[in-house]
Amino acid sequence: MRPAAPEDMPAIHEIYAHHVLHGLASFEEVPPALEEMRRRFDDVVSRGLPYLAADFGGVLVGYGYCAPYRSRSAYRYSLEDSVYVRHGSEGRGVGSALLGALIAGCEELGHRSLIAVIGDSANAASINLHASFGFVRVGTLRSAGFKFGRWVDSVLMQRPLGPGDATPPS
Repeated sequence: MRPAAPEDMPAIHEIYAHHVLHGLASFEEVPPALEEMRRRFDDVVSRGLPYLAADFGGVLVGYGYCAPYRSRSAYRYSLEDSVYVRHGSEGRGVGSALLGALIAGCEELGHRSLIAVIGDSANAASINLHASFGFVRVGTLRSAGFKFGRWVDSVLMQRPLGPGDATPPS
């Protein structure tokens, strides 16, 4: 596990493109261009937020990052996590390692809430991964997206960071 670097972007682009084209974790239907992925990376990193790469034997097997949950100022202590694992590397603990490191990094930065927006209410792997780190299912947006010829739910899960909402931020 290490901070992602600009030179990781082609591998990150490849991982994400697979999920866009073959899965419901992302509601994008056309993979963004590599330059757009670089712009998104730069945006996260410029905010001082974690963007991590999981490297196994010189192969990037997954990545994850946290970005602002929403842009309005009152949301400034809430982040949304994104974790993607290379096709064929699932079930090896990559997602767990990434999510654990993201949580720790966000707590160090003083954020108070981490939100997961999970594509597809049948995505047991992501739902169970988040639950294993203390995320609680707080809602389902039924039929929020339409992909692969069917309606797809979004599952909302949330986890406090640090003291959560027990005290005001400093």
